[in-house]
Amino acid sequence: MANTPSPADHSPAEHDHSVVTNSWRSLRNHTDARIGLGRSGNSLPTQAMLAFQLDHAQARDAVHLALDTEMLMAGLEQRFPLALRLHSQAQDRSEYLRRPDLGRLLDIPSTQQLAALETQHCDISISIVDGLSARAIHEQALPFLDALLPHLHRAEMTLGPVALVEQGRVAIGDPIGEALNARMSIVLIGERPGLSSPDSLGIYFTWKPRSGCLDSARNCISNVRPRGQSFASAAQRLAYLIKGALEIEASGIALKDNSDATLEISDGQYR
Repeated sequence: MANTPSPADHSPAEHDHSVVTNSWRSLRNHTDARIGLGRSGNSLPTQAMLAFQLDHAQARDAVHLALDTEMLMAGLEQRFPLALRLHSQAQDRSEYLRRPDLGRLLDIPSTQQLAALETQHCDISISIVDGLSARAIHEQALPFLDALLPHLHRAEMTLGPVALVEQGRVAIGDPIGEALNARMSIVLIGERPGLSSPDSLGIYFTWKPRSGCLDSARNCISNVRPRGQSFASAAQRLAYLIKGALEIEASGIALKDNSDATLEISDGQYR
């Protein structure tokens, strides 16, 4: 008896004669963008529509997913001498989404926890923040740190306690870095999910973090994930920015990312 091919063995155009293919369809092998989907009558093919609905649901889930603090704290404690669990002034997810301003501020217990530390000056403070995608933090934060920490150790950077922050925005790294007397701040945060990237990690770098710091004083490395910018590439870029900031004592619009010239390119991908 002959084997019957499964639906997964063929594209919609191969088994559904009502689907009109698009000449750009082959480009989908190189991007997650919705390109060359074809059409069925005046509508999208069923498979493309179902894929869109799935991606939309995954993006919504990423926004509302709770941060797994126990798993992350266990991983951070393996990598750092001291890991802190902090919280913004947004009490829950609903308030976080309605009040972005509260996500930029530490709550009173977190402020007191930082004030109680007998901290010395450090070169870098690192904050891991759920942002708009806890999934990105779950999947990308620890692997990225494993790529970054060797760069920091080779540069003999002193690190303050690492902070894991719930219901936080990018700017919450400023009061943390300020309290730790850090020369520089690194914030790892879950980026707003796209319809093909619910797991994207953003990295924000700030020279002399302080409360009220403007966004123009930050540098951003975006789309860090297996199907985006690799951990090794992002770590190299951040190491480049740190070196540049130490030379000019500034970040943000004053610090240009010309790291492309220093990255090794292989098979069209940064390594």
